[in-house]
Amino acid sequence: MTLAVENSTTSADTPEARRYNRIRRWLGIADAVLGFLLLVVLLATNWSGWLRDLAYRGGFQNYTFAVFLYVAMLLPIGKILGIGLDYYSFRLEHRFNLSNQRLRSWIWDEMKGFLVGLVMATIVVELLYFIIRQSPEHWWIITWALFIGLFILMAQIAPVVLFPIFYKFEPLDNEDLKQRLVRLGERAGTRVRGVYKWHLSEKSKKANAALTGLGNTRRIILADTLLDHYSPDEIEAVLAHELGHHVHRHILKSIAVQAGITLLGFWAANAVLHYAIDQRHMFETLSDFANLPLLALVSTILSFLLLPLLNAYSRYNERQADRYCFRSIPSIGPFISSMNKLADQNLAERAPSKWVEWFFHSHPAISKRVEAAQAWQK
Repeated sequence: MTLAVENSTTSADTPEARRYNRIRRWLGIADAVLGFLLLVVLLATNWSGWLRDLAYRGGFQNYTFAVFLYVAMLLPIGKILGIGLDYYSFRLEHRFNLSNQRLRSWIWDEMKGFLVGLVMATIVVELLYFIIRQSPEHWWIITWALFIGLFILMAQIAPVVLFPIFYKFEPLDNEDLKQRLVRLGERAGTRVRGVYKWHLSEKSKKANAALTGLGNTRRIILADTLLDHYSPDEIEAVLAHELGHHVHRHILKSIAVQAGITLLGFWAANAVLHYAIDQRHMFETLSDFANLPLLALVSTILSFLLLPLLNAYSRYNERQADRYCFRSIPSIGPFISSMNKLADQNLAERAPSKWVEWFFHSHPAISKRVEAAQAWQK
């Protein structure tokens, strides 16, 4: 793949990039609609109640085991319904020459992803209904506090537990680049526990980098596709942006925002559950786990309504991180060239329409980021 190295401007989106991103958006919309319809059908037809009864029979009337069986039946239904879209997405990456992954590897990743999801979903749902049974009046506030704790825990252990399930990592062997990035992190006030090479090329031709983890798991990960095609100055610019999130405390702020949204979600879920029980007589008790699709439906609707606001907040954070990058690197040129290379290599849209950026994009358009860099340089 030829990578553009344009230091002063951005070129227009190619028809290929527009077509690729348009298809990806429609795939995302189709997946969301399919999930929404599944939840509605489960509730409207009382299939959720039928699955609950089946779980009770299979679990020998043991509540805890029945909850596990219910989750173990519900998740495969969703997976089977969405497997066609997942496979089309896999083929799409090959169609646009963005993937190196073979079909066997993709199937293995899908299996691992399903098993990881099953384990995590089982733990979360078991805890949820245990709390509902123990404290039906205050379950939503207790569960909210527990979920925030789990969210922080997952952010900490993901780099050392979850990521290696799907990708290979090894310490970066380029000592000069490693020390350069570590010093950059020290200037940003964060102690980096390691710099790792991320073997992304085994599956994708796209490039990426990240500052992941919390506390003792804080580490820099650099995709080999980035290391192979970008200069040290460009890699430093990419990482300086990531460190900007640390300097502006975006992780802590995002956790606070997520805590507020989650609290609102659990409050709404509690109100909807009581309405479903008291007014609609859909369930006998709060602890009837057949109401799980209703809880998921409340979460889905709330997430949809808040998505534009959350994306706007994310874009604001990204602009702040960019400005920190501008102040931290000797020259703006490597930032601009890295943005253009990333757009070419990842087939990203440089200038999406306003409504697409408003609703779908968590990052500002690349054209706007480059213009901001040029304005800073002047």
